[in-house]
Amino acid sequence: MSSAKAFLGIDVGTGSVRAALFDKGGTRQGVGAHSIQTWRQAGDVVEQSSDDIWHAVALSVRAALADAGVREGEVAGIGFDATCSLVLLDAADQPVSASPTGRDEQNVIVWMDHRAAAQAARITAGGHDVLRYVGGVISPEMQTPKLLWLKEELPAAFQRAAKFFDLPDFLTYRATGVDVRSLCSEGFGRIGTDVRPMGELIGPLTAGAARDLGLAPGIPVGVSIIDAHAGGLGLLGVPIADSDGEDASGRTRVSPRERSGAPRGPASELNKRLALIGGTSSCHMAVSREPRFIDGIWGPYYSAMVPGWWLTEGGQSATGALIDHVIESHARGAALRADAAARGTTVYACLNELLDRLSAGQPFPASLARELHVYPDFHGNRSPRADASLRGMASGLGLSDSVESLALLYLSTIQAIAHGTRHIVDAMNARGYDIDTLVACGGDLKNPVFVREHADVTGCRLVLPRELGAVAAGAYPSLEQAMKAMSAPANVVAPAGGDVAAYHARKHEVFHRMHEDQLAYRRLMSG
Repeated sequence: MSSAKAFLGIDVGTGSVRAALFDKGGTRQGVGAHSIQTWRQAGDVVEQSSDDIWHAVALSVRAALADAGVREGEVAGIGFDATCSLVLLDAADQPVSASPTGRDEQNVIVWMDHRAAAQAARITAGGHDVLRYVGGVISPEMQTPKLLWLKEELPAAFQRAAKFFDLPDFLTYRATGVDVRSLCSEGFGRIGTDVRPMGELIGPLTAGAARDLGLAPGIPVGVSIIDAHAGGLGLLGVPIADSDGEDASGRTRVSPRERSGAPRGPASELNKRLALIGGTSSCHMAVSREPRFIDGIWGPYYSAMVPGWWLTEGGQSATGALIDHVIESHARGAALRADAAARGTTVYACLNELLDRLSAGQPFPASLARELHVYPDFHGNRSPRADASLRGMASGLGLSDSVESLALLYLSTIQAIAHGTRHIVDAMNARGYDIDTLVACGGDLKNPVFVREHADVTGCRLVLPRELGAVAAGAYPSLEQAMKAMSAPANVVAPAGGDVAAYHARKHEVFHRMHEDQLAYRRLMSG
């Protein structure tokens, strides 16, 4: 990369760390990745180690530097994003156990941990006015119920912890020694009092952190951001040509807002966009100039993602994790993964190839799942139903355990996830948004079947940008300008419309009926 400056982005996901180096135009120069250790226990208890995460960060950064051919002094700035997991440290910055096991290395309660379901229900039952900002129902995935759980169930650990961090803020603290919290986090006492906008300079990389990461000390480090918010920042800045209102077949399509029955009105370009970040879970990020309170949807949060704008955030607690679960728990899952590895491909590519063969003679590929329906809330519903107690369902299963049966279940699961996204889009559009475009990124969006089904189910075009990239280093004066300069679309997928849209309209009725049926079963069994 010669002597050009590079910007380092470090993304800490649920299962791994990814580090990437970008030039000023947002082109990726090199990448590195390393897995994270996770402990799981009964009761939806999911834990990690902050030391293990930092070790994975160091290995990923060193790999990215090597991949890009970038020397330590050529990095101009560093930005961190991570999941909104909870980290406990003592007064000496050493790990404090957050685990029933009492092991201090297990000092991170992962975002998807639902141990605090009872505490969340009690907080919601209090009817506090602040609950308006979380859609009226607080989730057990949030930090407040987790902190209450720690206080009640592990009081000694709660007292010993001198600092409670959102994971993104822990990373910048480890990098700079400065305790600054992001606006997408919280601020008070042990959870921090110095709260600043994302991307603002925190301070220089310390000598110790530089040794760990293989970098030069003194590199500017920016305020952290939650991983989904980081994706939203890049995605919402992507330039998109105006839509002509027709789908790929030339049919005039009905917009999701029109379908929802919401009144139309003047809207900015951002009012029509939803950032869809798909990974282990999915997040759905939209912004508006005025606050919009939507039942079951998180927010509105002022300047939590784009400065000066209100953030509205929907989400699904298990998407990529659900697809993997369906594959791995099937009788043919292990054999299929072994076959994919032997062929040098992925299990998803193998299933997509099989679906292509099975769809020969069908009116369209999605119709393969006409009689097979999945309800996707295996890990509860984050939004818009905001019910962590919901569980998954399937209708139409046969006695077959063939790989073909797995392919159909895989397709139906992807469709179910897409119908969950449609439900979120409809809820947002009913309260002032005009969303007709999903700007998407994440591991799930590398799967063409996932992309196709989301476009067709939601009736929205999907825009898939090229690599994104970072304000603390001073390369851009504002996040808005960085968003525009470092983002560009790579592909636009239009919804099919016609018979496919009509098919999914019926499927969407089944999606809602399955939820009603689950509640009906509960009422029957409670008596």
